Amino acid sequence: MCGPHFCSMKITQDVREYAAKIGVSEQEALAKGMEVKSVEFVKAGSEIYKAS
Repeated sequence: MCGPHFCSMKITQDVREYAAKIGVSEQEALAKGMEVKSVEFVKAGSEIYKAS
């Protein structure tokens, strides 16, 4: 599924490149990325919808 702000094929390729860059498996790269985003979410106030 692709669109102007989302392309699953591009995201998959980005994950593969990131994993190769840091020397881990794709699954480990995904876990690390989710951990980073989780910390960002908590630091931003843990709100799903932000008031603009």
